[in-house]
Amino acid sequence: MGVELSIITFLIVCPLTFLGGFVDAVAGGGGLISLPAYMIAGLPVHNAIATNKLSSGMGTTIATYRLARLGYIPWRKAALCIVMAIIGSSTGAKLALMVDAELFKKLMLVIIPATAIYVMRNKNMDEPKEPLGDRQTVIRASLVALLIGVYDGFYGPGTGTFLILLLSGFAHISLKESNGIAKSINLTTNLSSLAVYLMNGKVIILLGLAGGLFGIAGNYIGVTFFKNKGAKAVRPLMILVLIIFFIRILTEII
Repeated sequence: MGVELSIITFLIVCPLTFLGGFVDAVAGGGGLISLPAYMIAGLPVHNAIATNKLSSGMGTTIATYRLARLGYIPWRKAALCIVMAIIGSSTGAKLALMVDAELFKKLMLVIIPATAIYVMRNKNMDEPKEPLGDRQTVIRASLVALLIGVYDGFYGPGTGTFLILLLSGFAHISLKESNGIAKSINLTTNLSSLAVYLMNGKVIILLGLAGGLFGIAGNYIGVTFFKNKGAKAVRPLMILVLIIFFIRILTEII
């Protein structure tokens, strides 16, 4: 693959994947930290995205398991979302191997500030919206899973944040359940797109496994933090993640 690994590579990737795992467990968007880590370490963009899918998938597995044990994942609502996420993420990963991402990045420069404004104006994210009927909730949540699944397979950073925002704001699901469903969707999209990248030989397995172990530690601590702090911790972290994402996209374009 032409990618050389050194001690420096691991020293860059491992601490940042730990931090990314922590942020992802609390507010989503850990890929905003972990994906740039692989790029800073010198991996080509497709290898970085693919290897990040391996490490983030490992961490998300632990977070999903712990959130399920805490009762934050309503499986009746999540089941169809998972199916739609598989379709979306595998499609997005295939597109990523064919399409240049520059136009998409420019679109994100509009989407990210709009999302940040929504988060800042919506000061009571922990207060549940008026619930929809079961059918309407599942339809809306499944649409979210499909669309964000395509995005996650194609590019990825910010997926967890966008999922939580849309599941709570558009599908009217409580913040804790939105976080749980988002994790189950995110795990699905990670594994589906990872399969595509593995088949195309883009994953640096040793580096991804090392990053994954640190991501697991970060996710484990992050879930405990979310359990103790709840919704109050989500909003400021979401805003921070969106700011990092915006700066990252802007510097890539410039």
